[in-house]
Amino acid sequence: MPQESSQHKVVAIVDEGSNPFELGVATELFGLRRPELDRPWYDFALCTPGGATRMHSGFFTLTDVAGIDAVDDADTVIVPNRPDPEVPPTDEVLIAVRRAAARGARLVSFCTGAFTLAAAGVLDGRRATTHWRWAGLFERLFPAVKLEPDVLFVDDGNVLTAAGSAAALDLGLHLIRRDHGAEVANVVSRRLVYTAHREGGQRQFIDRPVPVVADTSLAPLLAWIRSELASPLTVGDIAEHAAMSQATLHRRFQAELGTTPLAWLTSERVALACRLLEAGEVRLDAVARQTGLGTATNLRTQLRRRTGLPPSEYRRRFALTSPRS
Repeated sequence: MPQESSQHKVVAIVDEGSNPFELGVATELFGLRRPELDRPWYDFALCTPGGATRMHSGFFTLTDVAGIDAVDDADTVIVPNRPDPEVPPTDEVLIAVRRAAARGARLVSFCTGAFTLAAAGVLDGRRATTHWRWAGLFERLFPAVKLEPDVLFVDDGNVLTAAGSAAALDLGLHLIRRDHGAEVANVVSRRLVYTAHREGGQRQFIDRPVPVVADTSLAPLLAWIRSELASPLTVGDIAEHAAMSQATLHRRFQAELGTTPLAWLTSERVALACRLLEAGEVRLDAVARQTGLGTATNLRTQLRRRTGLPPSEYRRRFALTSPRS
C-alpha cells in the first residue's frame, strides 16, 4: 500500500525488445498527473539496464531514462515483458528483480513479463498467469509455478501477473483499487473510457461466433441485477427474471463473462459495499443490507476475501468524506 507520508514509487523496467503497449499502460495509469483527483498520485519512473533501449521490432529507441538502480528504492516494480519468451532476460534485470523481491517490493508483470519473474525465481510455488499463447511454454520452462492460464490476472499478494496486453489495464486498475479504493479506480477508468472492474478470474479469451440475430447479450440483465443488489437475489431469482433455466444462465455467464452468476453477483455487491464505506458509512449492518450481503459478518468475510482488509480498515484508508453515524 502507498505510504501515508510520501508518494508510492512505481518503477517500470524497460528491457531490449519490450512491447510499447504495456509501457504505455504503465505510464498512463501511474505516470500521468490526475488533476481530477484531490490526492497525491504515484511517483513514476522508467528505467533501463543501459543508456538506450530499442523497443519491440525497432519501432523506436527509448533514451534519457533512469538506470536500473532506480529499482532499488521502488515500492512497486513492473518487470519487462519478453518479445521472445524463450530468450531469458539480461542478468542485470534478473539481479534487480531479485533485489526488489528480497526487500519486499511489490512485483508486477504484464503479458510475457511473467517469464521475467519466473526466470528470477520469485514465482516458484506461487500462483501466476501469462498470455494464453505462451501458457504451454511457460509450464514447460517453469513447472514450479502454479500457472492459471485462463484468467485475466492473478493477485498473489505482493506479486501480481496479468495475461495479454489489454489485461494489463485490468491489473493496473486493480492495483489502483487496492491502493486508493474503488471510487478512485472508477474515476481513472472513466478517464480511460474503459470498464471499471473486470474480476481477475474472468477468462482471457472467449471464443464465440458473431451473432446473426438481434443483440441478446447479458447487458440488460446485468443492469437489472445492479438495480436490485439490495434485494436478497439468488441465482434462481436471476434465472427466473431472465426466463431461462439456471443451467442456461450459468452457461451464458461463462460464455460472455467467463465467471459464474453467483461470483459476479457477489463481486458487484462487494464493489457497492466498498463505495458505501468510502462514502463514510460506518454502520456495517446498513452496508450489508444495502448491498444484499445480509449480515455484517458476511460483509466482513467477503470484503476481507476480496480486498484483504476488514471494513473498518478499508474505510480508514479510503474514506472520501467524514464518517456518517
